[in-house]
Amino acid sequence: MQTIKAAVCHAFGAPLQIEQIQLRGPHQGEVEVTLGAVAICHSDISYAEGAWGGSLPAVYGHEAAGVVSKVGDAVRGLAEGDSVVVTLIRACGTCGNCAGGKPTLCETPYDGDHGPIKTSDGGKLHQAMATGGFAEKVVVDQNQVVRISPDIPKDAASLIACGVITGVGAVVNAARLRAGQDVVVIGAGGVGLNAIQGARIAGARRIVAVDMSTEKLETAKEFGATDGVLATGDKPWKAAIAAMGGRGADAVIVTVGAIPAYDRAPRYLGYGGRVVMVGMPHSGAESTYEPVILAAVGQGMVGSKMGDVVIQRDIPWMVDLYTQGRLKLDELISGRWSLDEINEAIADTKSGAARRNVIVFDR
Repeated sequence: MQTIKAAVCHAFGAPLQIEQIQLRGPHQGEVEVTLGAVAICHSDISYAEGAWGGSLPAVYGHEAAGVVSKVGDAVRGLAEGDSVVVTLIRACGTCGNCAGGKPTLCETPYDGDHGPIKTSDGGKLHQAMATGGFAEKVVVDQNQVVRISPDIPKDAASLIACGVITGVGAVVNAARLRAGQDVVVIGAGGVGLNAIQGARIAGARRIVAVDMSTEKLETAKEFGATDGVLATGDKPWKAAIAAMGGRGADAVIVTVGAIPAYDRAPRYLGYGGRVVMVGMPHSGAESTYEPVILAAVGQGMVGSKMGDVVIQRDIPWMVDLYTQGRLKLDELISGRWSLDEINEAIADTKSGAARRNVIVFDR
C-alpha cells in the first residue's frame, strides 16, 4: 500500500477533508493512473450532499485524465507512461448489455466499499463511482480508461470523461439526431453546452438553448446554439417553436435535474419527437406529463446514461474532433484549482456560473 492525498467525504453536506489515504497496487486487469486533472461534475456534488445516498466515508470524483503509472497482470493495450482519460464506466464486457454494445448499462455490480482505497489507518473507504478521482492517483479497471495523445492537455482531456461524452452522446447516440433536424437543449451548463456541440457536429438545422440565465444563453451561442430562450418567460416552448419556424423539435435534451424542466420538456416536441432525459433529479422526485399527447403524435421519452457511449469507440473520435478544432474543450474550463482548494471549487460550481471547474495536480 502507498499513501496518497485525497479529498474525503465523511458526512453528507459537510466540506470534504483533505487527508492521506492508502492506495493498493493494481490487481489483474487493473491500472494505476497518476492524475493530472479531475473535473468537478454536479453528480459528485449531488452524491456528496446525500441526494442519492451511498456509503461513507467516500472519495468522489470521476472525470479525470492522467498517466498510467503501473499496470496489473493481463492488461492489454496499455503501458506505463500512456496518457489516458479515466471514466466511471466500468464494463464487465460479458453481461447482456455489454455484449449488446451498451457498456454504460453494465449489469455486473461493483462494490466500492472493497475497492483499492482505505483510510490512513486501514479502515473502509468507499471508491465512489468506481473511480475515486478526487485524489492524486486512482486504481481502476483497464476498461475504464482510453489512451490518448500525450499532447492533449490533461485539464481539457478530463472533461471528455463525463460531461463531453454525456452531452455529445445524448444527441448522437440516444437522440440519433440527423442532419437538418431541430433540437432543443434545456440547460446551458457543462453538459448542455456539450449537447449543443453534439447537435452542431451532427448537422442540426436549429439548435435552441433554454436556460434561466441570459449570460448562459449567450455562451450557448458561442458553442453552436442558433437561438436562446429564457426559461423564466411565459410558456418558453412557444418562443422555441417560433425559432424553429413554427414546428416542434425532433429532439429535446434535458441536461438539468430540475423537475420543472422535465414537466415542460414534451411541450417543445414536434410530431414524432423524442425527449432525452440526461439530468439527474434527486431520488424520489417525480415529474408529470400527459401520456395521451405522446401517444397521439408518436412522441417518446428515453433516459440516457453517459451518452450511451462506447468509450473505446467514441472518445478517440471526440479527441480527434478536438484536435481539428471542431470540439471546444479549453473553452469549457471556468477555473483551475488545486486539490487543497476543492471546497472553494465546489462552492463556485454550485453558484451556477461555472462551466466546468477543474482540479489540477501540477499547481
